[in-house]
Amino acid sequence: MIIIVMGLPATGKTSFAEALAEALGYPHFNTDKSRIALGKLGQYDKATKLSIYQHLIAEVEGAIAQQQSVIVDATFYTAEVRRPYLALAEEYHCPIVFIETKADPAQIAKRMQKQRKYSEADLGVYEEIKAIFEPLLVDHCTLWSDQMSIKEMIATATEYISQQKQAS
Repeated sequence: MIIIVMGLPATGKTSFAEALAEALGYPHFNTDKSRIALGKLGQYDKATKLSIYQHLIAEVEGAIAQQQSVIVDATFYTAEVRRPYLALAEEYHCPIVFIETKADPAQIAKRMQKQRKYSEADLGVYEEIKAIFEPLLVDHCTLWSDQMSIKEMIATATEYISQQKQAS
């Protein structure tokens, strides 16, 4: 199973994805960690973003090929960067689940003022991604990180994942 955790910067994606990965015992893959590993800090042009997503999909495919379920955490801001994950799920005949994290813009601005664990995205990066963010048009779970605790988010997500497993 591929669990995609997506959303704009500072919506709580990584904190939630790490907690969900721990709760489920799944490996967690993340674009910010890949950006660091590839030495691409501070580089947010389209070509760099796409190269980071390509690196990430290769890591995810390695785990899926070994029949591991995974959690992938990134903005997934366009259909173009989501498409390879849909193709990977189809190729390996494994379910894919999308979970979108959201938060009120005022809360996002507040979070952007603090140092975050992996992300260096600032309000400018947030605004840039928000302007080009393409809505997810497939069935998905939406979690508001400024309205729910991590524990509540995990409970809601695991219930949704369970329903999606039964449906596939």
